[in-house]
Amino acid sequence: MIEKTVYLEGIDPQAFYGPGNRNFEKIRSFFPKLKIIGRNDEIKLIGESPEIVRFENMLERISAYMLVKHKMPDEDIEKFMLDAGSETDYTDQNGGELIIYGNSGKAITARSVNQKKLVDQYQQNDLIFAIGPAGTGKTYTAIALAVRALRDKEVKRIILTRPAVEAGEKLGFLPGDMKQKLDPYLQPLYDALRDMIPYKKLEGYIEEGVIEIAPLAFMRGRTLGDAFVILDEGQNTTLKQLKMFLTRMGKNAKFIVTGDITQIDLPEHVQSGLVLSLDFLRNINGISIIEFDTGDIVRHRLVKHIVDAFHKNVSGGRTAT
Repeated sequence: MIEKTVYLEGIDPQAFYGPGNRNFEKIRSFFPKLKIIGRNDEIKLIGESPEIVRFENMLERISAYMLVKHKMPDEDIEKFMLDAGSETDYTDQNGGELIIYGNSGKAITARSVNQKKLVDQYQQNDLIFAIGPAGTGKTYTAIALAVRALRDKEVKRIILTRPAVEAGEKLGFLPGDMKQKLDPYLQPLYDALRDMIPYKKLEGYIEEGVIEIAPLAFMRGRTLGDAFVILDEGQNTTLKQLKMFLTRMGKNAKFIVTGDITQIDLPEHVQSGLVLSLDFLRNINGISIIEFDTGDIVRHRLVKHIVDAFHKNVSGGRTAT
């Protein structure tokens, strides 16, 4: 007898349970040998391993249906559960370019031309550079692709990293252990993940090492295989650092480097490794370089105008983030 907690990922718990828990009770009736306790997006299972695996397989099928249709299987849940399932279709009901559904059924889609290009190029290349101004969704789209790859078992882990470089401010001494000192630099990556993975499951992934968020220096000496690896803020790497990162690539690995070459926070005398490397990596088969522009900005409508104004009036490629 074992106990395991599974999670409703990216679907609306209310739609899953149904009015008065009607859907949930019907599903439970198919598993008389399991004790099943559901609360919000958590479902606790107590029983023998084969029955738990059978429940997890059923939950994957129903979740795949709900992610696309935004509702439980039409009327006859019993017939759906007994029929053979089909693979998830990553096209949403409005015909958009759906990547995944995040928490509470939030659709995470490729919303601009270059975001869609990033999704397409991911299928064809193992190393992608996504370069462009703030607010274009480069990192968010890359993380959504990584979460989807993990859910679809294309990779075994996600590794997110960025250089610990201050954006024009001197933060001084930071108290706490290593994680507490580094978390401020990595917070944008945590924010994106929290949109896509239920909180407790995300914490479990981090504790188990399935998802790792670490500064770039921690990548030295490692081989990163069976992994989806994202280097954020790549413009703040030196050439030596970028080479070190790229040569970590192992078998069955996907690497995405994001960066904005107009927001370099390195010391004035240090050249950006990202800027230097783009030209001589551009024509290698298996590497794609996608250049985002202000037309891809998906933040507040003013962000596009702010970026344009800085681009016209500030030279040198070293503006504040």
